Amino acid sequence: MLVSEFQYDLPPERIAQQPLADRAGSRLLHLNRQNGTRLDQNFREFPDLLRSDDLLVVNNTRVFPARLYGRRSGERAQAPGPQNPAARDFLRGRIEVLLTRQISDDPKEWECLVRPGRKIGIGEKLHFSSNFSGQAGNPSEGGSAGLGTEIEAEVIGRGDFGERRIRFAPVSDFFACIERIGHVPLPPYIHRDHHRGNDRTDQAADRDRYQTVYAQARGSVAAPTAGLHFTPEILEQIRGRGIEIAAITLHVGLGTFQPVRVEKVEDHNLHRERYEISAEAAKAINRAKAEGRRVVAVGTTTVRTLEYAAAQSAQLSHERTDRHQVEAGRGEAEAFIYPGYRFRIIDALLTNFHLPQSTLLMLVCALSGKEFAMSAYRHAVDAGYRFYSYGDCMFVE
Repeated sequence: MLVSEFQYDLPPERIAQQPLADRAGSRLLHLNRQNGTRLDQNFREFPDLLRSDDLLVVNNTRVFPARLYGRRSGERAQAPGPQNPAARDFLRGRIEVLLTRQISDDPKEWECLVRPGRKIGIGEKLHFSSNFSGQAGNPSEGGSAGLGTEIEAEVIGRGDFGERRIRFAPVSDFFACIERIGHVPLPPYIHRDHHRGNDRTDQAADRDRYQTVYAQARGSVAAPTAGLHFTPEILEQIRGRGIEIAAITLHVGLGTFQPVRVEKVEDHNLHRERYEISAEAAKAINRAKAEGRRVVAVGTTTVRTLEYAAAQSAQLSHERTDRHQVEAGRGEAEAFIYPGYRFRIIDALLTNFHLPQSTLLMLVCALSGKEFAMSAYRHAVDAGYRFYSYGDCMFVE
């Protein structure tokens, strides 16, 4: 199967740059796999689309401000000559680090993406400050001149696709520091403040809006965006109908930002992502499957977690049966789901619209059928739906 089969054309103006004032005000494209119909609806109708005996499963991961701005020390850099025009800005330019996956806790080591990556080699020291967020060399805009360091890291490794491994110097409360100096890691297709020459993409409001109302477990560098539509009132409506809700955790990592670089879908490999399924959630999921009730996933992250956990459970049990279940516990998921996949747990899915040729679009196509899903995407473009993280949603059943 070719990656190019998952291409669709999207005008830039369809990419939502800001969240709606009302979380639950999004449109919803309803796909019914049984009769092949699609219907334009609103998210506020979602509770009524659920069956009274459904189990709704959400991902309660919490996004932390994983984008850091700072400067490099130049440990391995060669200074330009005094007559070189670049000498004035040597080591004054801003560097950006996106923390994607924690490798160890003591010492605190992280996998990350770095920009500009070509300048940051192994052994480089990185200095981060809450003030370093503006243009290079301009103190009034947060330039490096005279700014102190609030946290420091050293580059200790390099990955196959330019990612770095960094080790942070000890601080009294690491995450308190990150919360203070970090920025919301909005996706690269959200652009703001370019008229000032500043490519910061987050605003104060994003700390609330790029987070689900049920977020609890800190660890994600990207929001499980299907959950952004829910409000406490919508959740109460769902519970009021007697519908059970279970929460699992998948910390979204580098795989979300990783493009598919191969021509054949089957040749792509996903990064691992940390997950946890509580005993309570596992019991609810297994009970629903045993009773023949639907398991409705909120977001592709929930799908990946439950399908990976079910596959692991099947391997451990060595049983050949159509009855699938998940085990409580923690691990690292690497579930790559594309058309042809046989779902063990998930029966229906609420999801946002995803990028062309992305693994998330492939997952949606696996559940709904590729032609049906791609036709729905073309309809959504023509009908003016808002796309991606802050955009509208789709319900596949």
